[in-house]
Amino acid sequence: MMKKIICALCMLSAHIAYGKVFVKDVTPQTSYASTLLNGKEGKNHVTIEITNQGEEEGFTLIRKGKKVRVIGNDGAGAIYGVNRLLELLQEDPTLSKLTTIHEVPQMKLRGACVGLQKTVYLPGHRVYEYPYTPKNFPWFYDKALWLKYLDLLAENNMNTVYLWNGHPFASLVKLKDYPFAPEVDDATMQKNQEMFGFLVDEADRRGIRVIQMFYNIILSKPFADHYDLKTQDRNRPITPLIADYTRKSIAAFVEKYPKVGFLVCLGEAMSGIDNDIKWMTETIIPGIQDGLRASGRTDTPPIILRNHDTDGPAVLKASLPLYPNIYTMNKYTGESLTTYEPGGPWGETHRMLAAAAPIHIDNVHILANLEPWRWSSPAFTQKTVQAMHQIHHSKGLHLYPQASYWDWPYTADKLPNGERLLQIDRDWMWYKVWGRYAWNCDRGQDQAYWKQQLANYYGIDTISAGQLLKAYDEAGEIAHCVVSVLRRETDRPCFSV
Repeated sequence: MMKKIICALCMLSAHIAYGKVFVKDVTPQTSYASTLLNGKEGKNHVTIEITNQGEEEGFTLIRKGKKVRVIGNDGAGAIYGVNRLLELLQEDPTLSKLTTIHEVPQMKLRGACVGLQKTVYLPGHRVYEYPYTPKNFPWFYDKALWLKYLDLLAENNMNTVYLWNGHPFASLVKLKDYPFAPEVDDATMQKNQEMFGFLVDEADRRGIRVIQMFYNIILSKPFADHYDLKTQDRNRPITPLIADYTRKSIAAFVEKYPKVGFLVCLGEAMSGIDNDIKWMTETIIPGIQDGLRASGRTDTPPIILRNHDTDGPAVLKASLPLYPNIYTMNKYTGESLTTYEPGGPWGETHRMLAAAAPIHIDNVHILANLEPWRWSSPAFTQKTVQAMHQIHHSKGLHLYPQASYWDWPYTADKLPNGERLLQIDRDWMWYKVWGRYAWNCDRGQDQAYWKQQLANYYGIDTISAGQLLKAYDEAGEIAHCVVSVLRRETDRPCFSV
């Protein structure tokens, strides 16, 4: 009993000290931030605190002698402040040039996605229909892999992770009114719920929100079989039964996983803008509101409307009066990365969405012109993010894996003994370039930073690293030029716009 009392008192403490690192305001995020230093503070004494004031995710660094204060505007800001401090320590362990630094992110949402998808259809299923099971996605249950991935995102100042799946609800919640609807057995359901809860909590500890994506209208196969329906039928009308099932699925999900947001795709499995508006306003939003009421919550988790096969501004006009926290998303330039000078009708679509929504997000989608090679040009990426701001008026980044989205978490590389190479190991720089410029794309000439990063990673001198950086940046230009030649010579779109 005494041991339990002591533990409880420790948890109530207003601060915790870790060697030379003092956490003044203890939250899951500030505690995580302290672990990032792990002795790297050197002779400096670091205090981590939060003010709960100012622009979200901003931070201030203040140094007086050997004392350094990391002041986050919130918990996430404390993490990003420590990230900036680590960058400065790498440049100069004495921090001699540091007096005061204040930063806030330029992109409000900065995140990457993972596809719970496969390259083949499952028996009896159609596109995007993949239940969460150990057979389908063994890596989903690998906690160490998730922690490694989340650490990578946090290291690069990313605050969202998107999970793409056709109909995730039947793998993650049970419904009292439709007990036959789950697509997994009870043991797998329990395992999925534990795993998903772990992922959500660990992401939150790193200042990251999980966003669950789903297509519409897709039904679970057991539900569809029970009522002699198709799992998806683009041309079928919205019926009370289908709407009730989906609304209750969403409500149960919101109640079970309160920290999760949604990425909604109204296209591909539904037809007609009138149906899109009806489905969004009478099924999806009410389902979220039902879940919030059942949880006794007053917050509004974000809904991100994917402008794919729908009319985003029209859907927003009808939806925002019902639910104010709706953002928009559109592919940057289709299913490839081909230019940092986007324009034309596609650019105008982005601007229309940005004008209609509180936050508009650029989606760097399937990279058809870059696969399966390595690609991480800092110069090209910086110009691309600047174009997102200046031309598309975007305030968010959604990032696909650099290659092999459909085969996550592995690359296409062939290794000895049949081993597989992880994307997050091979393509570490892909996440770093996008994370760096999503935070701040107005860094001017940034070669010194990247030379040092490459030198540290590969164990080479900065002169050699400069040559490697030049190769990365020249490859950035070559890749989209090759696509332009292919378009001209073959008169095919090559998945670019």
